[in-house]
Amino acid sequence: MSRKTVPGCFSRMIWKKHFFKETCCQCGAPDTEVQNEELEKRGKVKKRKKKNENKRVIISNLPFGSKKWNENPNRYYDSNEIKTTKYTILTFLPKNIYEQFHRFANIYFVVIALLNFVPVVNAFQPEVSVIPICVIMAITAIKDAWEDFRRYKLDKEINHMGCYIYSREERAYVEKCWKDVRVGDFVQLQCNETIPADILLLYSSDQNGICHLETANLDGETNLKQRQVVMGFSSQNTLFEPEFFQNTIICEMPNNDLNKFKGYMEQPNHERIGFNIESLLLRGCTIRNTEAAIGIVIYAGHETKAMLNNNGPRYKRSKIERRMNMDIFLCVGLLFVMCLVGAVGHGIWTGNFSEHPPYDVPDENGNFLSPVLAGFYMFLTMIILLQVLIPISLYVSIELVKLGQVFLIHSDIDLYDEEADLPIQCRALNITEDLGQIQYIFSDKTGTLTENKMVFRRCTVDGIEFSHQENARRLETHKELDLDDEDFAKLQHFTLPPMNIERPATYKQRTMRPLRRCQSARAHFQGHTRNRSLGRCDSNQSQVAFSSTIEKDVTPDSRLLRRVREAALQTENLSPFIHMKTSTSLTDFFLALAICNTVLVSTATEPRQRVTVPPPIKPSGITLEKIHQIFQRLKLASLSQSFSSSQSSSDLGTSFSVKNAEEHLAALDCCDNDDDCCARGRGNELQGKGSTDIGSASLDEVFKSVTNSSLPTDFCYEAESPDEAALVYAAQAYSFTLVSRTPEQVTVQLPQGTVLTFDILYTLGFDSVRKRMSVVVRHPLTKEIVVYTKGADSVIMDLLEDSAKADTKAEKRMKRIKEKTQKHLDYYAHDGLRTLCIAKKVLNEDDFQKWANFRREAEAAIDNRDELLMETAQHLETKLTLLGATGIEDRLQDGVPDTIAALREAGIQIWVLTGDKQETAVNIAYSCKLLNQRDTVFTINTENKETCESLLNLTLEEVRKNYEVEKPRRKFFGIFPTSFSASEAPSPEFGLVIDGRTLNIIFQGGLEEKFLALTTHCRSVLCCRSTPLQKSMVVKLVRRQLKVMTLSIGDGANDVSMIQAADVGIGISGQEGMQAVMASDFAISRFKHLKKLLLVHGHWCYARLAKMVIYFFYKNVSYVNLLFWYQFFCGFSGSTMIDYWQMIFFNLFFTSVPPLLFGVLDRDVSAETLLGLPELYKNGQNSEIYKLSTFITTMLDAFYQSLICFFVPYLTYKDSDIDVFSFGNPINTISLLTILLHQALEMRTWTLFHLVTMIGSVVFYLVFSLIYNAACVVCNPPTSPYWIIEKQLSDPTFYLLCLITPVIALLPRFFIFALQGTFGASLILKAQQLDKLPKGQQDLEIQKLRSRKQTTSGAPVASPASNDDPDQNISHLCVSPFLHPVAAAVSRGDTESQGLSASEVNPLRKWTPEEGYYFFNRWAEEESTTTDSSAGPFSGHYPLVPSRVTTAGQDSGKLTKDNANSFNHGSHRRSVSAVTL
Repeated sequence: MSRKTVPGCFSRMIWKKHFFKETCCQCGAPDTEVQNEELEKRGKVKKRKKKNENKRVIISNLPFGSKKWNENPNRYYDSNEIKTTKYTILTFLPKNIYEQFHRFANIYFVVIALLNFVPVVNAFQPEVSVIPICVIMAITAIKDAWEDFRRYKLDKEINHMGCYIYSREERAYVEKCWKDVRVGDFVQLQCNETIPADILLLYSSDQNGICHLETANLDGETNLKQRQVVMGFSSQNTLFEPEFFQNTIICEMPNNDLNKFKGYMEQPNHERIGFNIESLLLRGCTIRNTEAAIGIVIYAGHETKAMLNNNGPRYKRSKIERRMNMDIFLCVGLLFVMCLVGAVGHGIWTGNFSEHPPYDVPDENGNFLSPVLAGFYMFLTMIILLQVLIPISLYVSIELVKLGQVFLIHSDIDLYDEEADLPIQCRALNITEDLGQIQYIFSDKTGTLTENKMVFRRCTVDGIEFSHQENARRLETHKELDLDDEDFAKLQHFTLPPMNIERPATYKQRTMRPLRRCQSARAHFQGHTRNRSLGRCDSNQSQVAFSSTIEKDVTPDSRLLRRVREAALQTENLSPFIHMKTSTSLTDFFLALAICNTVLVSTATEPRQRVTVPPPIKPSGITLEKIHQIFQRLKLASLSQSFSSSQSSSDLGTSFSVKNAEEHLAALDCCDNDDDCCARGRGNELQGKGSTDIGSASLDEVFKSVTNSSLPTDFCYEAESPDEAALVYAAQAYSFTLVSRTPEQVTVQLPQGTVLTFDILYTLGFDSVRKRMSVVVRHPLTKEIVVYTKGADSVIMDLLEDSAKADTKAEKRMKRIKEKTQKHLDYYAHDGLRTLCIAKKVLNEDDFQKWANFRREAEAAIDNRDELLMETAQHLETKLTLLGATGIEDRLQDGVPDTIAALREAGIQIWVLTGDKQETAVNIAYSCKLLNQRDTVFTINTENKETCESLLNLTLEEVRKNYEVEKPRRKFFGIFPTSFSASEAPSPEFGLVIDGRTLNIIFQGGLEEKFLALTTHCRSVLCCRSTPLQKSMVVKLVRRQLKVMTLSIGDGANDVSMIQAADVGIGISGQEGMQAVMASDFAISRFKHLKKLLLVHGHWCYARLAKMVIYFFYKNVSYVNLLFWYQFFCGFSGSTMIDYWQMIFFNLFFTSVPPLLFGVLDRDVSAETLLGLPELYKNGQNSEIYKLSTFITTMLDAFYQSLICFFVPYLTYKDSDIDVFSFGNPINTISLLTILLHQALEMRTWTLFHLVTMIGSVVFYLVFSLIYNAACVVCNPPTSPYWIIEKQLSDPTFYLLCLITPVIALLPRFFIFALQGTFGASLILKAQQLDKLPKGQQDLEIQKLRSRKQTTSGAPVASPASNDDPDQNISHLCVSPFLHPVAAAVSRGDTESQGLSASEVNPLRKWTPEEGYYFFNRWAEEESTTTDSSAGPFSGHYPLVPSRVTTAGQDSGKLTKDNANSFNHGSHRRSVSAVTL
């Protein structure tokens, strides 16, 4: 077996299928004890010494050859062979039968079959009664065997893959199968090879001891992760020799936490070396960018972390299944009553004889049975006779139907994402119908509602804001120019010159042009497997994460670009004299963006080959003479009116000098006043499109002389998160280009062409506790030690140096920068941007050395290592100097607003649970139509229980007051709601925003009920800054307390607990890996797919299955009752008028296929109508098809039909001399026809399949009866079915009965259907009628229905004219309850999205933020004093309450005027009322 035949990088599909087909990832919640228990069950851990109970001790296997293997302490550990099958050939039968007996129905039927073997009570031939249960269990066993055989094949494929293991005999690495790898073996791995077990890294061919991993097989992430050789082994220059390895490894027991691992290595001299997850190579990952790596196996086979995560999904029972189990108990009750009637009847019958009848045979002593005992025996006989009342085949039928439904969902082309080449995955086969009954949706924000494609939008440096209008326009153009496949193909083949297609997509945006068509298209076709015929653009980059065109191409802000280049020239000019000590904040800001990350650099030509050595660059060699020439050219350029030929005709505008002067004044104005620069930024928009491009174009020209030493190659950046990539691409746009990175050094090229190589002293990675990352570097010119830090503004702002210690001038400047930056950050957050602060700190040598010693001790520590490392990081990241902040846009996914609007119309409540900032989340909520322009938004942020309780009470009281006033107003207009249910969306006037701290107070203080009472009256709820645990607690709270069906949807590891807590969990296979998908029931690639999945497939699955379950109950009750009515005419003797074989085959074959087909293919309403009328979804939400009332109605109908089917033939043949089977055969035939015609009445979709199965069932019944009656002469002594059907087929009475009886039996049902269609037409019936209309007319009718519904429900109709009246807008601004001059925080309005410019909607928009804020407060005060109490709900105002809401404990949640000032920046834009409590 050579390495060629067994490739290292095996099919990713096989790996995912095998390991994560049914995986329930629990990375977030490791449970070592549980894992240990599992291992103990295998009998491995018991044999170990007690002192090492919680530790694993590993030594090298080399001293113990095959001869001494019994002495090897590693022999007790699992081998690397994996076995995911349940059965072997020997254990299959007993184990499978045992598993099937976990189902109550199977035990019930087996007991009854065994009861039939007792001679006193038997009703059938004993052998015959075993057939049904055997057939059902055989079908299930075959299905289980097939699934297990597939698992066996995958196991075999993986176990026989090849890898190299060190052999002592051959003194070399020899190739062996994966299954032969043992704990303690040394394994050599090569580039692109898959790791066979969990291996501790001891050697890497990389000179710095780094090994790169791609974890896509494990978590779906395509970005590379770094792993470091264990500390004592990294300095070796020679190849690692396994023979000399004599250390003992002590590490933790196997567990399922993919992110944590710790242990230490004890050398022969008892010195200990600690290691962690950074040195562990996990099974299933792939080696990249590393020629060779060697390690020792720590965990193998089922003890590896990948396998321990393969727990399988938790079993979820669907709502219909729970309802069905209740109804089965009702059927058992019904069976008991019927058997009791039979027993009592038999007792009375036998008691009425004066002497014993001739058929009553005494026992051997001549004694006769007493009537009571005879009645008891008859009770048992009746149970056997009427057993079919419990539908035996229902469970198997449901499983088959769900498989069919899953296949149809999986095959839906609308749920296939061509860009990612991902269809929908149905991972849970048993809850498809729950998709049609969802009442609450809990959604994550980042990556679920948004793209998780981070695009650099704006930044603020030194308190000056740079709005990047050109970049915003490029992104708008990108949105407009998105092409589909056909257009792209045409464009590529006909319109684009070849050079444009070949051009790599890394370095394009140097000028201010919007994206070209070819570039915008390119972003969408990287990595398509379906588009190979077109030829993939940039196919070599297809593997690189976070590198789509839209993310890479940043158009610089012309003002900022000019400042950067001026600073660069200045620095270059002065550097010989003062060594860059005057280097500006600008330079530091962009250096921080380029350096403070863990981004790997590779070239565009070889995206997986890391750049560690900077490419040769011509020395810049700029002399003073040259700088003088450049300044001369700059002066000329500023006066020039000419444009370079490279600019497009649309780039016309005013001259550079005019713009320069304007900007200079604006900058002065900005620096001298405390006004926000953003206002000026917005003013610049009015200058027109052209003027933005001139400055930088001229500068480009000027700068050619400086940057002609540009880098010879383009770079690809591989980041661990999309935010990191966006910041590096932004730095690159301003010519701060990250050139190479090694663990020790990072190289950056500056705008003037100088290449600086910084020594990396320490990197403090990002974590969710610190919420920041830092890098400590030594500056190559000044030799200073600089700490660059980036992180969340909530954290960084508290870590800044106290300005009180600085002198007055510097203090004022720092204070002003901080205030302005905070203002800009609030503005960014309001704009829905993700914000990051950038800061720095300069350390002196002594301080650094002290800290470094402290850090080294922490790294070497074995106990409390993580806590010590955290402490050292926090100790370093203090007294920072603020450089600036960035705003990154996480763009909304396509179709999100439409999907949310449709789901809300369907009566589904939507909550967003996010860890993001409050302002960002609120803004996204507005843009995706989760909150309406007219909503009153309550924001509750507090850390005090009393405050929280009083706020909830006040808000609830006010909401209820408005809610109650709403109702009479609706009735006044003569509009009555059609139906109220738990899931119906409440009056759409209120939204609630709450943060994680307040959620903690609610959960800990027992305020859940008040919180839920408030949320039921709210249109939407946003929980911000919430932890994964809080997310799952919220879902559980709503699910348990409100007794509603819940759905959670998310895309990241932090959403796993929320997804598992809901009734239905949906994972989005996005950019954050596969953890959410692995834990989910269904996996989709876009949020918009949820619309069709729920509204169409959910509705269909529920309707089909609900009708099928009810039909099964009807069918069995209707048939069993025929036997029950016969007991009244046979002395309750337990005999039957129908042949046993025909009775058994009736349910098993004659009537089994049509309901299966009905359950898979029936469509009561077409997909187009279901999407056009989302309200149809409420049918499933309210369980209108299958509930107690419909069950009882169906049972009554079954009783009626059985009476007709029995008594019409009985009255026909009364007083005739026909035998028992000649009487029973017509009843059996009539019953079959009635039951099949009943099914036909229920069907809404007729296809050829339906017709064939219907007719086929009748034909099969007749053919079987003819053959059986002809062949069976002495089958059933003493009565014989011989030749009965043949005689009856020649009798006209038989045909007449078969014609008339089903009609009489089905007449009431048909009559009720007709009445429903004529008079009380439900929405479903209207929709069914719409489906019959021509397409155009159908669309028209749907529009009419929707507009009528919107008018009646009082929901706002989304029309552009809704905000036309400025006065009306203003009347809405401050009508909220509890409006306080300080505490009112009025959010901004997204009025542009409604098709109106801001000035049209709100003439006050042009004011400065401060003016807007004070205007609002004054206006609010006037309003609160002058508002007449009569201005009730009819005037559009909410009643105002006095502003005495501030309670004693509310200081923590209260806003000061300054805070409100910054919080309310731009607040005059939003035409809604919002209340911050």
